[in-house]
Amino acid sequence: MASKSGVAKATISKIERAETSPTAVILVRQAGAFDLSLAGLLLRAEGHDDASRVVRAAQQAVWRDPASGYLRRQVFARPDHPVEIVQVDMPPGQRVVLPASSYAHIRQAIWVQAGPLSVLEGGEQHLLESGDCLGFGPPSEVTIANDGANTCRYVVVLSRS
Repeated sequence: MASKSGVAKATISKIERAETSPTAVILVRQAGAFDLSLAGLLLRAEGHDDASRVVRAAQQAVWRDPASGYLRRQVFARPDHPVEIVQVDMPPGQRVVLPASSYAHIRQAIWVQAGPLSVLEGGEQHLLESGDCLGFGPPSEVTIANDGANTCRYVVVLSRS
């Protein structure tokens, strides 16, 4: 697992023993080691196998990244459906850097609901405001940052390829 994900054995061991909480970056790297999206990893870890096509608001898993404090709501994800929808609240002054491997088997777009949001993708800087949408290009390292004074809310829509 450590060699496939690029996460140190010691870190994986601490997570397994509940001595530390994994960050979004660590979870994305671990998901990539299994050719899963972050949602796919979380669904398997939580044992969700609900066959319903309706995902009620109360059923949507919510997770907070301990490093950045961003709040991630899994709006829609099913193992038998190629599309996932995630809502993220990024606190002001925070950022997350995701490795290119996390985009290897997906295509995604970010739609900003309340901005601004800065996205550095493949060396290209995108400054997004409320209502703007960005479709990602080929897999590359991505930095998502909220340089504003208020929480930024955005929606990620992705499809598995």
